[in-house]
Amino acid sequence: MAIRLGDEAPNFTAETTEGTIDFYDYLGDGWGVLFSHPKDYTPVCTTELGRVAALKPEFDKRNVKVVGLSVDPLDSHVGWAADIEETQGTKLNFPLIADSDRKVSDLYDMIHPNANDTLTVRSVFIVGPDKKVKLQIIYPASTGRNFDEILRVIDSLQLTAGYQVATPVDWKDGDDVIIVAAVSDADAKTKFPKGFKAIKPYLRVTPQPNK
Repeated sequence: MAIRLGDEAPNFTAETTEGTIDFYDYLGDGWGVLFSHPKDYTPVCTTELGRVAALKPEFDKRNVKVVGLSVDPLDSHVGWAADIEETQGTKLNFPLIADSDRKVSDLYDMIHPNANDTLTVRSVFIVGPDKKVKLQIIYPASTGRNFDEILRVIDSLQLTAGYQVATPVDWKDGDDVIIVAAVSDADAKTKFPKGFKAIKPYLRVTPQPNK
């Protein structure tokens, strides 16, 4: 069954390159990113895993745990990790699930038969501290993901979870934000002491409140 935004992210136990993990225990009270790969020893995946490993300090700074997944077995992952370090210059530093029985792939609806009936598509799930799915992105197998965009989305999700704001098009951390419609102008003056500009009654911008 398809997972939708706001659904509880299914928990699971799986073998990974860092031992057996319980997904919920691994995330603890922080955020999580679960992302899948069609199979081991594929060129696009190799570049993606190297990039995520290089970005680990950025994920750590945001209290985000990253978990990768591929449908190949653990011994294949170990050999592939050596290739990733050799070609991308970064050692794999987060768990990569060995999902040869497709248990987690099926749980998260990562196999789309009309794309490929045995391999996962490039799914990305962002999971909040409440274990609810906050974002889902699906890429075709041929297109590498943009992890700078995923970090940008995490910044937005974490900001909007703590304040009554939304982030506008192409927003980046530090840019102005939009006050949500549920906040009256009177309340906005209290909640956003830096002030706000009403471009339209429904479009009010204010400096990012946690900066």
